[in-house]
Amino acid sequence: MLQEVSSSSRPNLAVPGMCGDFYCTIYCILIPSPSFFFSFFFKTQNSKSVQGLVGLRNLGNTCFMNSILQCLSNTESLRDYCLHKSHRRDLNNNNRTNTALMEEFAKLIQTLWTSSGSEAVSPSEFKTQIQRYAPRFVGYNQQDAQEFLRFLLDGLHNEVNRVTVRPRGNMEDFDHLPDEEKGRKMWSKYLEREDSKIVDLFVGQLKSSLTCCECGYCSTVFDPFWDLSLPIAKKGYGEVSLMDCMRLFTKEDVLDGDEKPTCYRCKARRRCTKKFTVQKFPKILVLHLKRFSEARVRTSKLSTFVNFPLKDLDLREFASGSSVDAVYNLYAVSNHSGTTMGGHYTAYCRNPSPGEWYTFNDSRVTPMSSSQVRSSDAYVLFYELSPQYKGLVFFYFFKSSSLLSKNRFKDCCLLLHPCMYHIIITIIIQFPVHATPLTSYLHLLFEWLKMHRLCFAKSAVCSQSSM
Repeated sequence: MLQEVSSSSRPNLAVPGMCGDFYCTIYCILIPSPSFFFSFFFKTQNSKSVQGLVGLRNLGNTCFMNSILQCLSNTESLRDYCLHKSHRRDLNNNNRTNTALMEEFAKLIQTLWTSSGSEAVSPSEFKTQIQRYAPRFVGYNQQDAQEFLRFLLDGLHNEVNRVTVRPRGNMEDFDHLPDEEKGRKMWSKYLEREDSKIVDLFVGQLKSSLTCCECGYCSTVFDPFWDLSLPIAKKGYGEVSLMDCMRLFTKEDVLDGDEKPTCYRCKARRRCTKKFTVQKFPKILVLHLKRFSEARVRTSKLSTFVNFPLKDLDLREFASGSSVDAVYNLYAVSNHSGTTMGGHYTAYCRNPSPGEWYTFNDSRVTPMSSSQVRSSDAYVLFYELSPQYKGLVFFYFFKSSSLLSKNRFKDCCLLLHPCMYHIIITIIIQFPVHATPLTSYLHLLFEWLKMHRLCFAKSAVCSQSSM
C-alpha cells in the first residue's frame, strides 16, 4: 500500500530566493486510531460478510430497548471497548453483583459482532440486569428510548467507574477565576468522582451564564451533560433544521417576575438574562429531539420534520470559546413512529466497517440508502466527533537527490510495528531545502495536506544525512 504522490499532485513548496540541489523527501505514515486496526483486520478476515448486522428479538414492547442497543452497538469506540474486553480491567471487583450489567451488555455486543449467522439474538439476560439496576423497566410496557439510554449509560458508568472511593464533597470557590480556567477546574472536580470510558465518550460540559440587567454582573455555572434535549423550533412551513433547534436551545432567555434570581452583587432579586453555551464537546454527542410534551389531559407528540446533516455538523457557533473541535458526523438514529397511544421504535445505523446504512427493526436488519435516514420519526441522534486529525506522522528528512528506497522504508515501518507496513497510507513528496528554514516547509506542507483533507495531530522529525 506504499503510494507515491504523482508530480502533478505534489504541493508547490518553492520558496523565493532558494538555491542549491539538496532535496528533502518526506514520508508521511498515517497511523490510524486503534479502531481502524480492528476494522482493517475485520474486513480482511471477514471479507465475504459484514459483521454486526444481527437483529434483536422483541421480548414484548421492548423495541425501545432494541433501538438504543443497536445504536450503541454501532458506536465504534464503545463496541471495541467490549470486543477487546477492555471493560474487564475497569470493572469494580469489590462487589461482583455490581458488575453484572456491564458484563451482560458486553456479552450482547460481542454476540452481535461475532455471530456467524444472521439469526436474531435474544437480549433477555441483558434485560434482567437493566431492570435490576432500574426497576422502572420491569415488565413489558412501552418505555421512552431516551430515558432508557440515560439509565443504561448511568448504570454502565457506575460499574466501570475508575474512581472506587469518591472524595468528600468539599465546596471550593472558583468564582474569582476566569471562565476558561473555572471550567477546567470544575471538569477536573467532576472527574475526581466520575471517571470512566463512558464519561470519556459521552459526557460534555455546559456553561450557563446569568447576567443581571441592573448591574451587569455575570455569574457562570459549569455542569456536565450526557445528552442535549433540544426543543423543536416552530416555523410556518412545517420544516426546521437541527441548527434551528440548537439556536433555540442556546438562545438568551429573560428571567423576570416570579423567575427573578438573586444577583450575587446586588444581593437582591433582579431581572436577568440566561444563556447556554457548550464549554466542552463530547466525543459522542447525543441529541434528543423533544417530540413529546406533557399536557393536562394526555401527552402529545410533535411530528415536525427536522432536517439534520449526515456529515459535517458544525457546532462551533455554540462553543463558549474559540478554536474548538466541534464538527460531527451522524452514525445512528433512534426513530419513533406512531403516536403516544401506540408507537414503535427502530434504529438507523451506519456500520463502522463498510460505512453503509442499515435499518434495525427488532429482529429484521435490512440495507438502506443514506437518503432515507432523515425522517419525521427521528427522535435521538447519535453524532461522533469528526476525525480532524487522522493520525501520527513521521517525517524522514535526508540530503539526497534520490528517494528513499521502498525496502528501506518498509524496514523502518516494521521497526515501529510488525503489521504497520501492510496498512499504512504513505505520501512521498520531494522538494529542494537548501538555505530555507525547515519550519517554512512544514507550514506549507501542512497547509497543502489540510487542503486535501489530510490533517495530523503531531509529528516526529528524524534528520538523517543518508538512508
